[in-house]
Amino acid sequence: MTLRGIDPRLSAEIVHALMLMGHGDDLVICDVNHPAATIAAQTTHGRLLNLPGCGIPEAAAAILTLMPLDTFVPAPVWRMEVVGDPVATVPVFAAMQAVVDEAEGKRVRIDALERFAFYAAAKRAFCIIRTSDPGPYGCFILRKGVL
Repeated sequence: MTLRGIDPRLSAEIVHALMLMGHGDDLVICDVNHPAATIAAQTTHGRLLNLPGCGIPEAAAAILTLMPLDTFVPAPVWRMEVVGDPVATVPVFAAMQAVVDEAEGKRVRIDALERFAFYAAAKRAFCIIRTSDPGPYGCFILRKGVL
């Protein structure tokens, strides 16, 4: 059974985690290649949340129907850099840019982090949500704002 206004792709566990998060907490959305289970054990939530059957853009769009992005920081979203080519892009980067811009109704800055810096930041996140996206480089951190 679903509830009005809540995207049916979001499980009760994911909605609960979003409700537990406070302003300034970070959420990781990742592809299936990310070492999500290992890193999730070190997050505040302490366990991995799965969003099966969704790619990165679909998962982010569903999450952003409930969670605002932080407006008090220059970049409320970070992505993982392409290893060995920090200026390279992959299709999921543009797709995610479109999703966050649509959700916020304006252009949102997305900054890049080197792979191991991204892993370190992910360990400090509130939780990690793993999608079914095959990647590559489908790894994003979203900072929660206030309504």
